[in-house]
Amino acid sequence: MFVPAHAPVSGEIAGLAQYNIDRVKEVADHIAEICREPMGFEKILQRLFADYGLNMNFEQYVLVGSTLRSYLAWMKDEGQMGAFFEDNMLLWRRNG
Repeated sequence: MFVPAHAPVSGEIAGLAQYNIDRVKEVADHIAEICREPMGFEKILQRLFADYGLNMNFEQYVLVGSTLRSYLAWMKDEGQMGAFFEDNMLLWRRNG
């Protein structure tokens, strides 16, 4: 049996696993779209909060900010995103 944190207990999780994979890809695609032009972390975070209708507070800033940093690092490792410094600021831009 599997006991996911956000779904009922189940003996079969292939559907739930695929759903989660699809949502991760959807968010990554959205981040890549936001970064069509070079953009700093704070601006990307601001856009995500606006686009997903989230309200910023310290807890959400830390949680979503950490998640965004993980996405950006993963996307850079996968070659989907590039990072460079300009005017002493780290900017992110999608590749391709």
